[in-house]
Amino acid sequence: MKILVATQKPFDPAAIPQIEEIGKNAGFEVEVFEKYAEQQELVDKVKDAHALIIRSDKVTKEVIDAAPELKIVVRAGAGYDNVDLDAATAKDVVVMNTPGQNSNAVAELALGMMVFMARGQFNGKPGTELSGKTLGIHAYGNVGRLVAKIAKGFGMQVCAFDPFLEKEKIEADGVKALGSEEELYGSCQYISLHIPSNANTKKSIGKDLLGKMPENAVLVNTARKEVINEDELLEVMETRQDFKYVSDIAPDCKDTFAGKYEGRYFFTPKKMGAQTKEANVNAGVAAANQIVNYLKKGDTTFKVN
Repeated sequence: MKILVATQKPFDPAAIPQIEEIGKNAGFEVEVFEKYAEQQELVDKVKDAHALIIRSDKVTKEVIDAAPELKIVVRAGAGYDNVDLDAATAKDVVVMNTPGQNSNAVAELALGMMVFMARGQFNGKPGTELSGKTLGIHAYGNVGRLVAKIAKGFGMQVCAFDPFLEKEKIEADGVKALGSEEELYGSCQYISLHIPSNANTKKSIGKDLLGKMPENAVLVNTARKEVINEDELLEVMETRQDFKYVSDIAPDCKDTFAGKYEGRYFFTPKKMGAQTKEANVNAGVAAANQIVNYLKKGDTTFKVN
């Protein structure tokens, strides 16, 4: 059987030998296909693949239809909106992600961006401190827990809202569990956003929530740009001179920010949450192990379709 590692953005070089070793020990062939330029190249390449490891690569219906031997796709990372789950399910292809492998990298970035904004983007003028400020975590999963842990080290007061977690599980970490999105946004100067992008969450973060945030509000988005209602975000930026927005992926309306809101926003040049050597290696190795465990043992842990 063949495992195809198909990544336009390559894994860290340290990851590939480990992935190859895992495959070899299981009796599988591993082929590495990096830095391809066009989607059609991926379509052509998957024809004899039994398993596929990807990063942000798009596994469309066309890709799945072109791979008659394909049994499993693993997205090395948490988000999997780049995979057509319906098309995969229709062909009995299992789709997995690797939750938790990138979490520390994302959490450190979220806090780093908070410090950057609190200190005026290091512009040489007096800023503020995170200590004593209130942080709200929207979705208390793997990343949210680590954000809370680091933020408490800064001396922040931490609250969280997650409709899928019992209050007791959140408060066991010394975090105050709030009962609604409205309460979270209305209570916290800083919000760290960690919800997935799906039919229920797309454009769900808009002026109704953002307008409730206290004075000198800062929204930190290391989730997905699609969860933001950009038109309403711009309304808030226009009507509240104290509001700031930072994200590790630029919104579609980035030119408006650049022209009107200097000093009140920051966007990384590309999606940066998982861009550390450690996270990159961890996710790739986890993906390889999950493929072996599924093909050898039928282990469907982390299946998302």
